[in-house]
Amino acid sequence: MPEMPEVETVRRGLVEQVKNKKIVNVEILYQNLITGNVDEFIETVTNARITNIGRRAKFLLIYLDNGYTIISHLRMEGKYRVSSDESAIDKHSHAIFTLDDGQMLIYNDVRKFGRMQLWPTATLDSNKSLVKLGPEPLSDSFTFENIKPRIVKHRKDIKTVLLDQSVMSGLGNIYVDEVLWQAKIHPETPANHLTDEDIKIIIDCSNKEIQTAIISGGSTVRSYLDANGHKGTMQDRLKVYGKEGEPCARCGTTIEKIKVGGRGTHFCPKCQVVK
Repeated sequence: MPEMPEVETVRRGLVEQVKNKKIVNVEILYQNLITGNVDEFIETVTNARITNIGRRAKFLLIYLDNGYTIISHLRMEGKYRVSSDESAIDKHSHAIFTLDDGQMLIYNDVRKFGRMQLWPTATLDSNKSLVKLGPEPLSDSFTFENIKPRIVKHRKDIKTVLLDQSVMSGLGNIYVDEVLWQAKIHPETPANHLTDEDIKIIIDCSNKEIQTAIISGGSTVRSYLDANGHKGTMQDRLKVYGKEGEPCARCGTTIEKIKVGGRGTHFCPKCQVVK
């Protein structure tokens, strides 16, 4: 699943390519992509101009000049492509927004898990998908005072807690493994066992990891591509995710993979000890 750095990279690419372009035609080829009435979605979006592309955690926000915003979640394998070439459309193309410059904003999704929803821009803060999101790394609200009470109220393992988007948003399986390795915290450590210093380290490592990932254009571990069709390079900088059987970059101990909360989890058994 694209995580915050990947979605941010997509956002930046779309800003360069579609900002201030007018949508002159909309085709929805997979009806379940749209949350809500498909005909109303098409009618409202057609002839609207894209004023900007925003992001909240893993959600893309496509702002329109008619007072509405398209909330887009890529889920597992959703991706956007901008092209004037009809051959860019294939069986996995589920939405095509034709722009006034002849380009097409094409949404592709092999798994069909992604969703789009139209919402009044003025009341985005009340959208149920956005309102429940916790603070995200690199934001002003991503502080010790905001994050600590969200973490320590849980008795569950810290891996599961950090994946909970209401605790802190934007991180998925890849970056939670990386952050916990950087912080030297075992993924099965109960969240309420963490000290203030542990939580401060998690916050610091999250900021650094996400910043590096954004600069690297995200991680292409499976099928992720940015809006220009390019792979990211963060996968070449990962220290623990996908490294089972390899030596830890810090101590040389063999990296292990276990299941935590049903999710494949990578860690170093020497560097990361349960508290």
